[in-house]
Amino acid sequence: MATRHLIVGAGPAGINAIETLRAIDAESQIALVCDEPAYARMVLPYYLEGKIEERGVMTGDDSWFKDLGVSTHFGVRISSVDPGARRVTLDDGNHLDYDRLLLATGSRAARPSIDGLDGPGIINLWTLGDAKEFLSEPRSHTVIVGAGFIAFTVLDAIVARCEKVTFLEIESQVLPNMLDSASAALMKEHLENRGVEVRTGARLESLEQVDGRRRLQLSGGESLDCDAVVVAAGVAPNVGFLEGSGIELGSGPGAGILVDDRLQTSAEGVYAAGDVAQAADLQSGERRVHAVQPTAVDHGRVAAANMAGHDVRYAGSLIMNILAAQGLEACSFGDWRGVGREVTVVENSQNQIYRKYVWNDDVLVGGILVGPTLAVTSVNDVGMLKGLIQTGVHLGPWRAYLEENPLDLRRVYVASPAGAILLESTLLTGRISSGGGYRFPSLPASRRRSAHHATLLTGKPT
Repeated sequence: MATRHLIVGAGPAGINAIETLRAIDAESQIALVCDEPAYARMVLPYYLEGKIEERGVMTGDDSWFKDLGVSTHFGVRISSVDPGARRVTLDDGNHLDYDRLLLATGSRAARPSIDGLDGPGIINLWTLGDAKEFLSEPRSHTVIVGAGFIAFTVLDAIVARCEKVTFLEIESQVLPNMLDSASAALMKEHLENRGVEVRTGARLESLEQVDGRRRLQLSGGESLDCDAVVVAAGVAPNVGFLEGSGIELGSGPGAGILVDDRLQTSAEGVYAAGDVAQAADLQSGERRVHAVQPTAVDHGRVAAANMAGHDVRYAGSLIMNILAAQGLEACSFGDWRGVGREVTVVENSQNQIYRKYVWNDDVLVGGILVGPTLAVTSVNDVGMLKGLIQTGVHLGPWRAYLEENPLDLRRVYVASPAGAILLESTLLTGRISSGGGYRFPSLPASRRRSAHHATLLTGKPT
């Protein structure tokens, strides 16, 4: 009898799990449950800005799921799980049985307990429905409550749709969970130069509707009127349906479903992936929720491989954030704060360049890059910094070289074994991303070096 796989959630974790399961096992049964259509949340800003149509947001239609042999249950939510009976109950009263269950229910936008924050014109911009609501009428002045990663992902779209945009951030800097104070100051100055009002250290006390507009009362007695309020105060894992299931959760605010190194929960045959999973951190080994798309993709693939009977271990996810706002890009990886560690910092405010490398002896363990597109992603320094931190390779004399030439990551990366280590990983899981060593047969174990390789490494330090 074919194995019955049930996937709950059609985000990146769920979709990648489906593709992986079908690649491994053409005969298994796959069912998908999701309260929304299958779409990519990370491209919603392009839809908001008008760069793509709604259909460009979708990641799978009826024919795609049919071709993969997936039975879909859209527009319903899972209301409870019975691991003993291997059955889930949906909010329409129906039941679905499974042999293997993947919980990829993602996260929901958090709303602070502030009076008036649930009225009309108060939008999260977290779902496709939120985006449609924002676009339903013109917005002259929009206030964004929170200046973290989520807020920055939609900033360009909001700026394109509004005459005025104001950030309200309770912390003393923008992007407090992604950038240090120096790089955040660079980003704030850039936004202000582009006409975005940024208020840090600003607390929203209450909100009321006045003559069809929204009036925000701030700490200190100041008020602020606007047409719309976008709440970007973080996210929380969707785990409420697990009450009474016996499936173990983490503790504290933002806790997710605890999983082992195979992404299995405390219940046999039940796995979790993506924003809802509290899995191992690559550097510390502690179980944490990493609500970013690359982690969700890895989770989905690793969980699916194990659901299909393979033994694939997950080494842990790397803390990472990458974004672009008004022509300036920023990324941070690993232990980017660098508290108590040696750091290398280079800053050129005139050219809007900031780089920070965090060291443990000759190993890069964290870093921050800020700069224009040509100085960050277009030269792939983002990927190279990530690779060096992710693999944890010893750089030897190349540490001193990078400290003296902080903009020349490419030479250091190519000279290091990081690329070779990552090449040994598969596109499915990978030795570094998952610990599995689960290779596609067509991927060669090594590749002949180009003659240009030696040229690039001319002047290697001794």
